[in-house]
Amino acid sequence: MLVFDHLGITVDDLPHAIGQFDPVMTALGFTRVDAEASVSWQRDDEPELILFPAREEGTGPHLHGRVGWQHLAFAMTSRAEVDRLHDIAMQAGWSAVRDPKEYPRFTDRYYASFVEDSSGIRIEFMHNPPRDR
Repeated sequence: MLVFDHLGITVDDLPHAIGQFDPVMTALGFTRVDAEASVSWQRDDEPELILFPAREEGTGPHLHGRVGWQHLAFAMTSRAEVDRLHDIAMQAGWSAVRDPKEYPRFTDRYYASFVEDSSGIRIEFMHNPPRDR
C-alpha cells in the first residue's frame, strides 16, 4: 500500500500553472485530468499531483525557505533525463534555480537540476544511481 496518495499544490493562476506543469508531467508519463476547480496528473500507482487555485488573490508567490513547501524531487533514470526534463521545464516557462550539475555534497553520484514556477513552487529532477559493487 502506498503511503502517499496525492500531493495538492495551491497556485496563483491555475491556467498559467497548467501551462507550466503539463509539459513536465506529460514528459514524466503522467496523464492530465481536468476537474471543475482543479487539475491533476496521474500515472499507474504513483501518487497523484493536484493543482488548486489560491483562495485569495495576491497571496503568492510562495517564498522558498519560508515555512511550508520546500521542493518535490523527481527521480530520473539518467543524467540525460535530468537534462531533458530541465529543458522541457525551461521551455514551459519555469525558472532555473540551479542548472543540471553534480552535487558531491549529497553523494559522489548525485546529479540534479532545480526549477521554480511562477507561483514559487520548486521541483528537482535528480539522478542518484546506486553505488557500483
